[in-house]
Amino acid sequence: MKHRLVLLFIGFTTTLLAQNYVLDSLTPKYGHLINFEANTFKMADSSPTFRQFFSKLDAVYSGEKQKLHIFHIGGSHIQADIYSNKIRTYLQNTNTVSQGQRGFVFPYHLAHTNNPTNYRIEATKSKWKGYRSSVRKDSIAWGLAGVTAAFREKSDTIIVKSNYRNYTNQPYEFNKLRIFYNTWKSDYNLTVLDPELVISDTLNSDKMYREFRFNKLIDEVEFCLELKNDSIANPEFALMGMEFMNDNDGIEYTSIGVNGGSFAYYDRAAYFEKQLQLYKPDLFIIAIGTNDAYMPKSEFDAEKFREYYEAFMRMIQRVNPDCAILLMVPNDDYYQRKIPNPNTATQQKVIMELAEKHQMAVWDLYDIMGGLGSSNKWYQNKLMPRDRIHFTQLGYSIKADLFMEALIDAWAKSTHRNKEELLKHYKTLNE
Repeated sequence: MKHRLVLLFIGFTTTLLAQNYVLDSLTPKYGHLINFEANTFKMADSSPTFRQFFSKLDAVYSGEKQKLHIFHIGGSHIQADIYSNKIRTYLQNTNTVSQGQRGFVFPYHLAHTNNPTNYRIEATKSKWKGYRSSVRKDSIAWGLAGVTAAFREKSDTIIVKSNYRNYTNQPYEFNKLRIFYNTWKSDYNLTVLDPELVISDTLNSDKMYREFRFNKLIDEVEFCLELKNDSIANPEFALMGMEFMNDNDGIEYTSIGVNGGSFAYYDRAAYFEKQLQLYKPDLFIIAIGTNDAYMPKSEFDAEKFREYYEAFMRMIQRVNPDCAILLMVPNDDYYQRKIPNPNTATQQKVIMELAEKHQMAVWDLYDIMGGLGSSNKWYQNKLMPRDRIHFTQLGYSIKADLFMEALIDAWAKSTHRNKEELLKHYKTLNE
């Protein structure tokens, strides 16, 4: 049986909430939906890698200038970058020295799918074709993003903006830009329209990117992409991502998501690990799982899910053996809008066992929501749309605040900080 991909659908019935902390004011109305006792990073207190991560986070909070890198990977929840961007904004406003570079992004717009609103990469959309690793019929080179935008026309102009509809007091600027693409082909010239900006232009064939260095910090730049010769047969420029870079210390928060994403589909991205080797993440949040279990109970293979999950964890550890890995139990959902999905409870058991085996931590959103069938209650309270898989803007905002409370609770316990003082700092950012 072919199963539907879980794609993004967000109800816009609520007002856009920017980055304000909403949980306290909304608890009287929605608190009965939330199991607050379950809102913890389970097993974090016994994990050496989490103690190391919280020590480093605490140093940034104390004003020390150092780099901290967080990766957050998932499916459509992360591609939309709503709650993950709210978490990013909280962390990058930990203090005046905490905003690291914006980092890796993907031009989803050019792949004809929904793009996060906080940055923009524009070109002639009709000249580009998108390929997602989560679409079985698609086949192309995929890297870290799990999605690729292909260009096969004569020329186009690409406008890159690191800020678009941002809700942060500190705009993102960059003096280096990496463009990831199929460097083994040289069908096209890629040049900056204003050459006076460019200090250097370097090709890295191994990790498949071109890096442009600029003579000042900027937040927008234009490129010309042009076919070198009309006689080239079957030309292709396969864009796999971009990276906004600068020399800032602080927290860099990279979110990677593709609609319909699952472990099996990310496994199709042949260059994922090679490009991940460019980084040394301090915390890696795995929010994959909804699409892996979106099927009838009789068809869900728990052991296959375990194998994929553990292989992904081992890949992260190959890149950085000291990386803290947060395993996220997916939210409760309904299969085909009709049946509460019992497979999530099976995933919960597998994830708990893997976290204990590898001495990692778990954020159990399934338990926090209330377990099997709870998504219907969230839907009835307008925190999820009819699909009872995704969340509304308000639902995502609550989800981000719950995550921050759990993170701060674990951080305070690890470093003997006062939890309420930490919470107060983030609650009063008013971003």
